Amino acid sequence: MTILDGKKVSNDIKEEIADHVKSMVSKGQKVPHLAAVLVGSDGASMTYVNAKVKACERIGFNSTLIELPEYTTEEELLEKINDLNTDDDIDGFIVQLPLPDQIDEQKVLMAVDPDKDVDGFHPVNVGKMALDLPTFLPATPYGILELLERYQVETSGKNVVVMGRSHIVGRPMSILMSQKRSAGDATVTVVHSRTKNLPEITKQADIIVAAIGISEFLTGDMVKEDVVVIDVGITRVPDATKKNGYRLAGDVEFESVSKKASYITPVPGGVGPMTIAMLLKNTLLARERHG
Repeated sequence: MTILDGKKVSNDIKEEIADHVKSMVSKGQKVPHLAAVLVGSDGASMTYVNAKVKACERIGFNSTLIELPEYTTEEELLEKINDLNTDDDIDGFIVQLPLPDQIDEQKVLMAVDPDKDVDGFHPVNVGKMALDLPTFLPATPYGILELLERYQVETSGKNVVVMGRSHIVGRPMSILMSQKRSAGDATVTVVHSRTKNLPEITKQADIIVAAIGISEFLTGDMVKEDVVVIDVGITRVPDATKKNGYRLAGDVEFESVSKKASYITPVPGGVGPMTIAMLLKNTLLARERHG
């Protein structure tokens, strides 16, 4: 069994980007600039955004963190997004989700300039992705593709089961893995909470991407020998043996599934670090596109 080490691969990618940035600086070119908008003080969101800012510093990007209070109105946020859309110094930006209840997430995602949408969530970019046109790929699915590619996991002609149908992971993952690409060319089935006979379907899978949002949902008796397992989930599970009172768990019960798997991602240290690395890759692409 091989651990798909997202931490190591993401560090490799960051080093590659850092070298590219040094070369840009030596040629007198503008370095990429990523901005992040955080509304409110959700703990997990703050952790993610801070990790993104630190990653920017490490590889030589410029970064701007815009922190807005919980009571920010939709109009105020849309105004801020318009400022970022029209600021030539900003190459790409993200609006950290979830947003407070008074703000319509769809309206916000639609307001972001597709050319600066390094999260890859704007309908224009989702449409381009579906048609296999050059665009910003959503960072988590993009990171999974990169992980499979760098570990040379064979995907062509394989049965892939994607658990979950979210617009951020499940749906784009199913589209990308069915396309003609090095980590693709697969036969893809999407399952979700309403799927009947789910274990029968997962037992047929050569590769499983678990993004169903239920802690330790996929167990050893639901998979076949030598399966490749990508665990996208991350949940805090109460654990009295831990100093902080919890441990981090994914959507996969690692103990039982890892006994059968040929490759598996850990939680934490699997998909999470890859998501940040690919966001940086998209920002570099945005800078190059802006000329």
